Amino acid sequence: QVQLVESGGGLVQAGGSLRLSCAASGSIFGINVMGWYRQVAGKQRELVATIASGGSPNYSDSVKGRFTLSRDNARNTVYLQMNSLKPEDTAVYYCYVLTVLGTSAWGQGTQVTVSS
Repeated sequence: QVQLVESGGGLVQAGGSLRLSCAASGSIFGINVMGWYRQVAGKQRELVATIASGGSPNYSDSVKGRFTLSRDNARNTVYLQMNSLKPEDTAVYYCYVLTVLGTSAWGQGTQVTVSS
């Protein structure tokens, strides 16, 4: 079983930046995809960015050019650098991993609030 610990959420003004981190522990052997989703109350959880082992990041159109996803395999950690934040980026951000066996895990969520 994989455990995920997220950090880095908070309140920022529009145009500002935040960096989210997610560290994986436990049964980390076989982690393939790592990334982030986000959810606004009353709406479906949506993809922000993901990266497969040895691959390039995949971004949603809404964050492309503003967010940067990176992965440190030695630390089993994934980072999301969020620049030029907009009020519509306000959401709970969830870390996500998918293993080569097809099992997945979610973090507890971290709130990101962007004020206008």
